[in-house]
Amino acid sequence: MVEGKGAVFHVQDRDAQDCVLFSTADWDEPYWTNKQHTASILAARGWRILYVESVGFRSPKVGSGRDWKRLWRRLWRGVQSLVLGPPQRADNIWVLSPLMVPAGHHLPFVRPLNQALLCFSVSRFTKSRRFNKPVVWTYHPYMLDAIATLPRGPLVYHCVDDIAKIPGVDMQAFRSAQQALLWRCEVVFTTAMSLKETCEPFNRNTHFFGNVVDDTHFGMARAPGLVPSELAAIPEPRLVYHGVLSDFKVDFPLLIQTAKARPDWHWVIIGEEREGQRSELLAQLARLPNVHLLGYRPYQNLPAYLRGMQVGVLPTLLNDYTRSMFPMKFYEYLAAGLPVASTPLDFAKEPRAGLEVGSDFDAFVAAIEKQLARGKLSTDEARAAVGENTWERRLDKMLAIIFRQDEANGGTFSNTHDGSKHAGGAEVRT
Repeated sequence: MVEGKGAVFHVQDRDAQDCVLFSTADWDEPYWTNKQHTASILAARGWRILYVESVGFRSPKVGSGRDWKRLWRRLWRGVQSLVLGPPQRADNIWVLSPLMVPAGHHLPFVRPLNQALLCFSVSRFTKSRRFNKPVVWTYHPYMLDAIATLPRGPLVYHCVDDIAKIPGVDMQAFRSAQQALLWRCEVVFTTAMSLKETCEPFNRNTHFFGNVVDDTHFGMARAPGLVPSELAAIPEPRLVYHGVLSDFKVDFPLLIQTAKARPDWHWVIIGEEREGQRSELLAQLARLPNVHLLGYRPYQNLPAYLRGMQVGVLPTLLNDYTRSMFPMKFYEYLAAGLPVASTPLDFAKEPRAGLEVGSDFDAFVAAIEKQLARGKLSTDEARAAVGENTWERRLDKMLAIIFRQDEANGGTFSNTHDGSKHAGGAEVRT
């Protein structure tokens, strides 16, 4: 049950819906984020989901074999999706790999082709499966033309990253497309206050919901049990970072400096480099005797690894893209009972239970020392720190807002493309 202004919404009792979800990540990415989790939870509630994989925001690097391998894989999958239709990849979830020209969405000779291909694939599937005015839930703006003729329900923009500031993305083109999306959608959700500040001038029905956690899954780390043998062989104290090892997200110089200064601390790094990257800084870090790069470990195995750690770290490199991040790892660490040491991202500006922040090398070391001294969180402390920041609870709140807006509009959403819309009761124009 979720309470709204003047009404109470029983989200779980609402009939299941159909949904077309435009993602910025492929379904089988090793590191699941908001996109896959949202689709999975909705599907578990009986929703039928067409999950549309990333449309590609940057061109492949000429010298990156990894980029070209992924491009050929996506080309093959795109042809299959176009010819045979999206395959079913899980209960109630079909995955469309769009056949598109990557990183050319703003070009006058590429955009019409991309949008026509996407429109054909989406329309054919929704008609064949008899999707009934699906909710359109998108994580990017390069899909507006493709849904222009789609009989749909609410259009929801879930803004979880400042994609315009990712290296290799055309910032001006993305900002223009994003503003067009904001004018047209009924509801906007953001995972950072800075993202809310970016979106709200163009759509007043914008809401901040930070990233969340599967508390049951990561809470298994607090239960007594064995740790993986490769981890047990590493001396304590163990500091952990897990996730994609991106050279524009992770402060490798800070990690190298800290690891050299405190050789008694052992750094356990779980993850792989991002696509197209070969960082010499990561190679330098890996050569240090107290740094242990374990590589990728499956999501289901992470609690066993976190059980053997003392502190979770968020050594995020501060730049225009990362400042607005709300790392999913924050609540994952807390749910696992780990105190957290972080660089000063925007989300860390307000005091949070279990968090210490260091703005430079000395302060970062001091934050880790403080967390090591305080020790791991008790079960009560972990539950209190996580609070209502769980996937299920956040989705309930989002759905209540979406359908409250639906009811306010009489259950009808128009496919207007006139550059104006009523957002949260106020008209927003260019």
